[in-house]
Amino acid sequence: MEIFNNTTKVVKDDLVKKIQSGSKVSVAAACFSIYAYQALRYELECCDEFQFIFTSPTFIAEKTPKERREFYIPRLNREKGLYGTEFEVRLRNELKQKAVAKECADWMRKKAAFRSNKTWEGMNNFLIVENPEDTYTYMPVNSFTTVDMGCERGNNISNIVTRFENPASKELLNLFNTIWNDKEKLTDVTSEVIDMISTVYQENAPELIYFMTLYHIFSEFLDDISEDVLPNEATGFKNSVIWNKLYHFQKDAALGIINKLEQYNGCILADSVGLGKTFTALAVIKYYEGRNKNVLVLCPKKLSENWMTYRGNLVNNPLAADRLRYDVLYHTDLSRNRGMTSIGLPIDRINWGNYDLVVIDESHNFRNGGNVDEEEDDDEQHEERKENRYQKLMNRVIRTGVKTKVLMLSATPVNNRFGDLKNQLQLAYEGRSRYQVWILYGIYHCIK
Repeated sequence: MEIFNNTTKVVKDDLVKKIQSGSKVSVAAACFSIYAYQALRYELECCDEFQFIFTSPTFIAEKTPKERREFYIPRLNREKGLYGTEFEVRLRNELKQKAVAKECADWMRKKAAFRSNKTWEGMNNFLIVENPEDTYTYMPVNSFTTVDMGCERGNNISNIVTRFENPASKELLNLFNTIWNDKEKLTDVTSEVIDMISTVYQENAPELIYFMTLYHIFSEFLDDISEDVLPNEATGFKNSVIWNKLYHFQKDAALGIINKLEQYNGCILADSVGLGKTFTALAVIKYYEGRNKNVLVLCPKKLSENWMTYRGNLVNNPLAADRLRYDVLYHTDLSRNRGMTSIGLPIDRINWGNYDLVVIDESHNFRNGGNVDEEEDDDEQHEERKENRYQKLMNRVIRTGVKTKVLMLSATPVNNRFGDLKNQLQLAYEGRSRYQVWILYGIYHCIK
């Protein structure tokens, strides 16, 4: 018996001496790494046979049709370990993965066989080198990686491996052979292992890289998607004039906005100047008007002509067939208590609490906010206090009446400080600032 601390005495150095021409190597471990093959490449090429048992179900939990395997994304760490584990980053950074994987796959086709434990029964981890004159067993070998062979540093304080000789080693070899031939407990996964390693060195199409990138960015988002927050196409909004005038990126933005309005009650469309925020917002408005919702557009006076044109019965209205019916107010209208609005509505008789959606153009004009208490003021205090625009929008439109969703349009939602964004987001959450901590990043999306 001999003990290796994998610091001054390394298992890999001993394996180089023990694996000879004619040797048979048998391994039972949690995962296999191509970099372990690389470390013992010459010796494994010379051995007669290599047998490997995955001690936990691997490559059998989710069978993937062969025609789709090039797009298969491994979900188990023990499967991903084929390309190198988290502790083999240095080796992966050498950018030799493609060459190593190709050599490893060629060697596997000639000499290696892999089987997986298909039960959830536990199994010892060890490595056996069987020679004509003697048999050597190394244990524990939790995984066939460069860490367990002492070539790389893992996260364990110690990494002690013991080598046994006959007769104890012979007993362990008999145990391995018994399990290896038990079809009730093991299933062959050699082709699955080779196919997965082959994907490393094959020439992948550019769209595969694109799909993989999208998957890793949006996988958590896709898990949260449900029909409740997706746009309902039965409203026919995709047959509208405005929808068919949008570019593809604007259509994606509109769908994303509807999703966020349904899921979070608010959204900021922060496209740059000239990318058509108004037309994207009009598509969203058409969707909600198709669901019989009342919509209010708040805009600066200098931009009101555009918004008025798109809702009016005018010869220069390119969207006349959509019959948009939203109300338009200037930002400054919120400061007045009497008079007529830009569309001829008497301000003192507007049903402020009846708007289901408020679209705020140039929403950064509301970035300074106001002293909005989280609880409603009583009527006396409310009358005594003079409200600014922000407070009137909050107290009379958003907090009262029906549940109001808020869509904000701005190329510069943050002007000088992060509080600019906070104050705008409070409009979507009725001023409840205690919710800002966890929803802040979920609401603010620069849709390109």
